[in-house]
Amino acid sequence: MPLHVPEAPSPALRSILTALGSPVAVREATTPALRAAQGPLTPELPLPVHVLDRITGEGAPVTRLAGWRFLIFSGDRALAAAETRLTPDGWAFAHFFEGPYIASTERALRQAETLPQAYQPRLLSIPGLYMLTLWLHGDCEADGSAGRPGAADLLVPLAPAPPGIAAHRPHQVTELLPLLTRRVTPAPPPLLGSPA
Repeated sequence: MPLHVPEAPSPALRSILTALGSPVAVREATTPALRAAQGPLTPELPLPVHVLDRITGEGAPVTRLAGWRFLIFSGDRALAAAETRLTPDGWAFAHFFEGPYIASTERALRQAETLPQAYQPRLLSIPGLYMLTLWLHGDCEADGSAGRPGAADLLVPLAPAPPGIAAHRPHQVTELLPLLTRRVTPAPPPLLGSPA
């Protein structure tokens, strides 16, 4: 099924286009592939980036929108990504970057297109585990900048994934959240005077 990529806010896209049009911004970027690119660079596949702040005692994820990520293409190849952040003045370019999450995001998006159900793709960052997932939201008409993972949604860990979590394997939210809860929740301190 085709993915229903949410529309990024116009100011977020404009900030990326302005940065791509700035020789200084591209030249000073820490992305060798972007600096060495020949031909036009285009921002595509805007994905809202949500951060998992915590999981409630009832097991509900609490998330917040952190920005929008665009894959930067040269021809038909993604070379890098660019992110925007919401500032008091509106959406602003944050930075360019490259690394394993670029190819991993492309791969996960291609895999998602083969699923029998249509989804709205988003990214979910789990900072406590240094983990990034492709979040496939079941409501394709939803506002991409709002909401939290629901029971019908899928999470696809991107590579590199933390040990014990398979990258590129779709998980129901209800399957993966309990595992994440155990890993993110710190263990209680040992009682003083108890045997080791």
